[in-house]
Amino acid sequence: MSPESTNEAFLATIIDSVGDGVIVIDLAGLVTLMNPAAEEITAVSRRQAVGHPFPALFGSQEILLEMVEKTSATGMTISDHENIVIKKAKQLTPVAATTFPLLLQNGVPIGTILMLRDLTNIRELEGAVRHADRLSTLGTLAAGLAHEIKNPLGGIKGAAQLLELELPPESELRDNVRIVVREVDRVNRIVEELLALASPRKLQLSKVNLHKILGDIIILRMRATEGKNIAFQQQFDPSIPPILADEGLLTQLFLNLIKNAVEAVEERGLVKVVSRVISDYSMTQKGERRSRMVAIDVCDDGPGIPREQLEQLFTPFFTTKAKGTGLGLAICQKIVSEHRGMLKVESNPGKGTTFTVMLPLIQ
Repeated sequence: MSPESTNEAFLATIIDSVGDGVIVIDLAGLVTLMNPAAEEITAVSRRQAVGHPFPALFGSQEILLEMVEKTSATGMTISDHENIVIKKAKQLTPVAATTFPLLLQNGVPIGTILMLRDLTNIRELEGAVRHADRLSTLGTLAAGLAHEIKNPLGGIKGAAQLLELELPPESELRDNVRIVVREVDRVNRIVEELLALASPRKLQLSKVNLHKILGDIIILRMRATEGKNIAFQQQFDPSIPPILADEGLLTQLFLNLIKNAVEAVEERGLVKVVSRVISDYSMTQKGERRSRMVAIDVCDDGPGIPREQLEQLFTPFFTTKAKGTGLGLAICQKIVSEHRGMLKVESNPGKGTTFTVMLPLIQ
């Protein structure tokens, strides 16, 4: 094999390994190269594309056509990170695109390079940040209200208990007093959850074995659902090491999510918990090395969640349960956010729901 062909094969391997989509269009407008990432983003195969006119393949993407045409005509580099959406089947994928001229060493243009970057994950991160900001504002207001409510609650409960002592044992009014005490305790529990949502807490970091936490919770839920036709599955990636996290908070987080999944299937169904490592998300902060993410999926095959309710799930006081406070998932969101992770939900009515917790794989 000649040095030139070896060099070409090496360059082709590099281009195929790039995470962004790369499409090369020659001066005649024909596609001459397309890497696997571009195939994935556009849902157009390399076999369909190479040797065919770019406008015929991407005629519905007017912005891309304009960018390629302008770069080819002027030699300018053009970028668009906001306006491009590629439709694959029923899925819409936000994409950032850049076109720049392909030049020989002597500066003679021989074509145009189009680079595509899937922005789906970035948009999800941006949405999570906006949601966290809203939660922070709500939490600050809630903390002030909670402190104001707790004091009179204590007074009401104390007065009710004194009143019960003054009533004769046979008095029917004692039942009314007990109702007052019970309802005060219920309101107090809601206030405590509000404070948990609002108050900042320093994480008690240690090496946490996620699989031990999840396994213990699954065992507890299995015992609690004895007599019901509910099956539990766990699929854990054994390569996931202990991560640096707050064990108490993560236990609270997964206990709530798995409990919700069990309640979703009611008397009959499947609850599945899966752990995996994902590399397409990374969290980077100053002074820290780049880190992969651990994903924990909590899945159920229950009735699912209507689309109009999905966006409200993590909003405080939104609940679909008769006895729910609507604070459980908001607290879960806060715990994940404090660990610099993400909490996502996907649901198909009639097919079930999956909550995904993503945490930095920091050891």
